[in-house]
Amino acid sequence: MKRIVSALLFIGVFFSTIGLVAAEDIGTEVGQKAPDFKLITSDGETVQLSDFKGKRVLLNFWASWCPPCREEMPDLERFYQDKDAVVLAVNLTNMEMNKKTVNEFIKTYGLTFPVLMDEEGQVSRLYRISPIPTTYMIDTKGIIGQRVYGPLNYEQMITEYEKMN
Repeated sequence: MKRIVSALLFIGVFFSTIGLVAAEDIGTEVGQKAPDFKLITSDGETVQLSDFKGKRVLLNFWASWCPPCREEMPDLERFYQDKDAVVLAVNLTNMEMNKKTVNEFIKTYGLTFPVLMDEEGQVSRLYRISPIPTTYMIDTKGIIGQRVYGPLNYEQMITEYEKMN
């Protein structure tokens, strides 16, 4: 009976350890698997990061009141158009005056890529966003290849995107 209990205990500890190792692979650091999330776009569609597995993703966190974010948006739109890339722009909606402000910003800048509304700040907390803008380049396997703080210009977006598998 002791052997059975010991074997069961060993098996339990073994599988618990495997779970911990797998959980450590998920995070916001370069080389880790990007945490999955689900948000609603400004158009009312549901988008989940894992829906894009097998594709390279540029994940950008921004707010309409942020001067560097405003500086970056025309280049981000140009990149989206030119590269036919997956761009997910997460707006820190919980830090905006209201959704109307965000929608006016989208219209003013002519943004056509998906703008995800982080209304409660869950995703920005998950990714520990500070400062903004912050951009993640996620490869086809869902692994973070690059994290950039501050605005990127068009050439930098292309360079970083092309580095990914």
